[in-house]
Amino acid sequence: MKKKFIELSRPFLSMAAMVFLFPFTICAQVDTLPDVLPKNHSDLIEARLRYQAFLQFMHHQLPIKNPGELEVHGSALKQQIIKKTGVLTDPKLDFNLTETGSTQMKGYHIKNIAFQTRPGVYATANLYVPEGTGPFPAVILMMGHSKNGRFYENYQSVAHSLALNGYVCLSIDPWGSGERTTTHGVFEYHGANLGGSLLNIGESLIGMQLTDNIRGVDLLSSLPYVDAKNIGATGSSGGGNQTMWLAAMDNRIKAAMPVVSVGTFESYVMRSNCICELLNDGLTFTEAAGVLAMVAPRAIKMCNHTQDSSPAFLPVEMRRSFSNAQPVFRMMGVEDHIANQEFDKTHGYWKEDREAMLGWFDLHLKGIGNGASKKEIPFDLLPQEKLMTYAAGKRDKNVVSTAGFCIQRGNELRKAYIETKRFDADKKREELKAILRIQELPVIKEVHHYSSVAMWERFTLKTSDGKLIPLLCLKPANRSSKYVIVCNSGGKKNIPAKVIDELRQKGVGIAVVELSGTGELLSSRELKDKTMVLHTISRSELWLGRTVLGEWVEELSIVSGYLKTRLKATEVAIDGSREAAIAAMFVSALGGDVNNLVLRDMPVSYLFDNRDSIDFFNMAVHLPGFLKWGDLSLAAALNGKNMRMINPVTMSGRKLTEDQLKAYRLEFAKFKKMLNQTGSVTLLNL
Repeated sequence: MKKKFIELSRPFLSMAAMVFLFPFTICAQVDTLPDVLPKNHSDLIEARLRYQAFLQFMHHQLPIKNPGELEVHGSALKQQIIKKTGVLTDPKLDFNLTETGSTQMKGYHIKNIAFQTRPGVYATANLYVPEGTGPFPAVILMMGHSKNGRFYENYQSVAHSLALNGYVCLSIDPWGSGERTTTHGVFEYHGANLGGSLLNIGESLIGMQLTDNIRGVDLLSSLPYVDAKNIGATGSSGGGNQTMWLAAMDNRIKAAMPVVSVGTFESYVMRSNCICELLNDGLTFTEAAGVLAMVAPRAIKMCNHTQDSSPAFLPVEMRRSFSNAQPVFRMMGVEDHIANQEFDKTHGYWKEDREAMLGWFDLHLKGIGNGASKKEIPFDLLPQEKLMTYAAGKRDKNVVSTAGFCIQRGNELRKAYIETKRFDADKKREELKAILRIQELPVIKEVHHYSSVAMWERFTLKTSDGKLIPLLCLKPANRSSKYVIVCNSGGKKNIPAKVIDELRQKGVGIAVVELSGTGELLSSRELKDKTMVLHTISRSELWLGRTVLGEWVEELSIVSGYLKTRLKATEVAIDGSREAAIAAMFVSALGGDVNNLVLRDMPVSYLFDNRDSIDFFNMAVHLPGFLKWGDLSLAAALNGKNMRMINPVTMSGRKLTEDQLKAYRLEFAKFKKMLNQTGSVTLLNL
């Protein structure tokens, strides 16, 4: 017997409790759809995910007893990080170093450069070089979330201070910032949907940055005036995160100082961190203390600030990771090689941090002093025009932006996919489940039935994984036993009234479901920025080894099973919109018990197509490695049900032209035929 996609547990409410009144008088206006949960209820999403993060923190202990165990730990963790981030290293790759200008300062000079970090991909940077022949100790400086990258005064100040104190400093634009934005000279934030789009091509923002930074160490090590045995790393905020990761992954970093960044991975869950600080599935295999332990016996010092606006970066979180990693350094006989310092400052790389940094690097890279703060020498900042590698608008084509890279790599993956002659359907389903992070499917543990409101029956389905799924139901208006599940990624208040009206006119039963993170389940932790919808929950789920779309697939499967098992529905369809429509397609692709689908305003492909409107879909849409797996036409082909895609769009929400519609119709039909699946796929603009 074919295994059900979802199984329901018992007991349930009695059948008498499930009897519905015929909905002859209900108003079809969506804004009259009643709430299921009480007003002013607790943040259910935050409570559930924070608790799961707490449990994961407890699991990741460091019972390392000898150097051999530390080596095994570090090697295994390094391989996991490479796998999850997509870090690419190639020390034999030509730098093709280009110097486009220089500025003479008092005691040092600054070079404006570009160099190759991946084949055909170049980073923009500045080299601050002290006067003299050297060799000098060197430091790679990594930036946080400043849109103007290395030009931001906080980061520029670090570079000037290092050069004045006899250090070569490589100040490198982080991926997607500074001179590496979509339009040269127009600064933009490198995270949110833009940075998230890297996930769909099997990359990650943290991996792109790590690749750049490892190449930066390669470059410093190759320079004749650099002492390659004494290289340090520093940065603040997102740059501080990069500092921790680089020090852990590259043994050439002798000393590191991350500022306002190191906390616990647990604290990242349901907090508003950038996607550049996301390690996919990270909390399933490590904590920050485990990464810090990889640095031993080399040196690392953390500086955090009491007035930081981010809870994840507060000193209390830093101290937790410091305390858990410190025994490893003690076991190695270098307890003083891990340190921390707190300042009563706001978020930033301030003078106090820079003076602490100078003392730390003097001790560990020059062998002088005792590591205490060193007074900073005054310096002058430069206008960004003086530091830019290229004049505004005249950037070399090899300095690729996130948008350009996603388009180029996405097209390569799409070409390979389209040209594939054969797929193993069962294998592709298992791979899709892995991408969605679906493992053991939850079951219903309890059904809570509340009083009816405006003829809607109200339920919550409590699942074995601790969720409450709010559900509104209307019984069929005739003798039909067909139900349609209606879902919208913006919650039920965004379901068009027309959709409800048309279903009522057909006389079918209606089940309106609120998916995790939407509608009544929207978390108070979500950012109010409309370009970052579901940013916090999406990033948190990935930290915990899941995806929002995978969670929605499970929830829709549970509701479908409930309708068929308890309400005796003979047929269940799903009418989904936008990101929820993608989840509905995946339910069917994985063998879910649904009969047909209506999918509205969803993308026809995961191919990145346009930077300007990339925020059309919310952050839940991104799936690590999806375009390496295939595309939505393959997901559609994995099921034998009828599917209507109404007003399909590109990944940036642009309406398809008739020629594009025709091409995608052929593509969807091609893969249906290849997999010998019945059922039709209709794409149409209304």
